[in-house]
Amino acid sequence: MKVVILDGETMGADIDFSPISCRFDTVIYPRTSMDERAGRLAEAEAVVVNKVVIDREALENAPRVKLVCVFAVGYNNIDVDYCRSRGIRVRNVPAYCVDSVAQHTFALLFQLTESLNYYDGFVKSGLYSQSGLANHLGRPFREIAGKKWGIIGMGAIGRRVADIASAFGAGVSYASLSGAERKEKYPRVSPEELLRESDIISVHAPLNENTANFINADALALMKPTAVIVNVGRGGIINSAHLAAAIDGGVIAGAAIDVFPTEPPEENDPLMKVKNMDRLVLTPHIAWSSVEARARCIEITAENIAALEAGEERNDVWSPQ
Repeated sequence: MKVVILDGETMGADIDFSPISCRFDTVIYPRTSMDERAGRLAEAEAVVVNKVVIDREALENAPRVKLVCVFAVGYNNIDVDYCRSRGIRVRNVPAYCVDSVAQHTFALLFQLTESLNYYDGFVKSGLYSQSGLANHLGRPFREIAGKKWGIIGMGAIGRRVADIASAFGAGVSYASLSGAERKEKYPRVSPEELLRESDIISVHAPLNENTANFINADALALMKPTAVIVNVGRGGIINSAHLAAAIDGGVIAGAAIDVFPTEPPEENDPLMKVKNMDRLVLTPHIAWSSVEARARCIEITAENIAALEAGEERNDVWSPQ
């Protein structure tokens, strides 16, 4: 099986690709531009990407391709309809980063709500030593216990976050933007109620027609002025310009963002221009990327390729998972 990995650099310099490269004839490109895709896929049988767009233009001169694998849960960078029309299987890695993303959700929240950079700097600067006081309460913080936590995207990651939030003593509810009915141990509320009632909202949904631009000016206006939002789903779910205005205007208390509509964000991205940066925490799309999660991602992708080579049936992205 001829395997071509188009953006290996996105998995980190420390990653070990041997679960794939030791089993298959593998070519690994650190990065691939839009213009380079077709040439690099001409002889490929399996294509592996993280963020590179795989569409008709990339595949129409690659007649041997049988499989597209995504180093991710989301697959909005893959033209699934075109692949299906060609009989090309498409497989993602649905559950590899549940613990990693859940952990980072709380890391972002704590950084935002407990002002950890501020307090760390206060001590390291010597101001604490000079203060003459045993403590310093320059930026008070509140407990999670007793707060209302709203989940947007109650999949595997959303459930893990819900369980942890519940362990902290929060009352958890969720909203389904797709309208899908399913059994959950947490109450489902309308999107409007979730926005109005939640003290903390975390976003774990994929980007699709139901979620795109959901958090806009109207949605933010429904939120409490003391509420915060954490987005570890997809950047396009939140309107960056509207969020920036809401933060600077005091419409909400703050936000923590790991994902952006364009990655990396452009220099003129509205979130780069927020005046009250102490109410905004930004990380460069790393929630998924613990060492353990990336290793799992490689292993599962290798198994997806091996399953196709062996003729085994596995779920594609359009199959029930």
